[in-house]
Amino acid sequence: MGMGMGMGMGMGMVPSQAPETFTCMEKNAKIYVAGHKGMVGSAIIRLLTANGFHNILYRDKEYLDLLNGNDVHCFLKEERPDYIFVAAARVGGIHANNTFRAQFLYENIQIQTNLIHGAHLADIQRLLFLGSSCIYPRECHQPITEEALLTGPLETTNEPYAIAKIAGIKMAEAYNSQYGREYVSVMPTNLYGPNDNYDALNSHVLPALIRKAHEAKVNNASNVEVWGTGEPRREFLHVDDLASACVFLMETNYNGSLLNIGTGKDLRIADLVTLVMDVVGVDANVSFNITKPDGTMQKLLDVQKINALGWRASIGLREGISDAYLKSPFCNAS
Repeated sequence: MGMGMGMGMGMGMVPSQAPETFTCMEKNAKIYVAGHKGMVGSAIIRLLTANGFHNILYRDKEYLDLLNGNDVHCFLKEERPDYIFVAAARVGGIHANNTFRAQFLYENIQIQTNLIHGAHLADIQRLLFLGSSCIYPRECHQPITEEALLTGPLETTNEPYAIAKIAGIKMAEAYNSQYGREYVSVMPTNLYGPNDNYDALNSHVLPALIRKAHEAKVNNASNVEVWGTGEPRREFLHVDDLASACVFLMETNYNGSLLNIGTGKDLRIADLVTLVMDVVGVDANVSFNITKPDGTMQKLLDVQKINALGWRASIGLREGISDAYLKSPFCNAS
């Protein structure tokens, strides 16, 4: 049926970060990771495996289509995992979000609905839903607190994806309220790391910059073009830090409202470009294509709530970019 055990930790420079002691989840607990091949799902599996969890459940798409509600419900009723991490989603950068608006809305709503409702039907009490910081209004007081949700209009370019994620958050809240479930929603900031999407058109900003810098290095290019003005500010979180936060919340039996997950620090895209080029080792001019959209001008998460619970990001941006670059497919192939 395509079920497998978790993957071991890689040989890269950044280990999966984990709480020093585990408290709630037993080592033999059955844990289902939806989206196990993606950046977030694979990071969660790496961390769980490294910390002795051996009953990790997943299914490849050819064996379980998460868009098929009946199949998802039957699978969850048959397997009855003790914990579910919902890391499955259709994701992409500004271009993908703005181009495939119907797919981003439909597929994300369908996937999360099938998993959340299916978990309830299978009487599964603990589930963690991965949202996105794009759920917050375009114009927000910075840093953005969890209470900013639904207080203003969304960024137009990624509105369908944001609406889908908001629906998932509210669905989890509703099932907790009506059925007494313990479904937790987390809002990570911009992610990067191993197994990221480096597609030239559909990737997020950081993997796109890593790819551009690498190609400029290989081709001895004199110029690197970057979309937008370079003035927007962004916060970036290594995916191993996100995995650490997700497992931490399950381990400590967190059962509260939605939580932001981030570093609490941001920087200008223009400064990010300089940092990426330095890490990759490329010397070239940078031109900003101002005909391309900037997106939200600043998106910095307030992470005081999760910090107060005892978790804090630990992977520095330069260190994390170096790790991501060394593990990227084109770097390994060159």
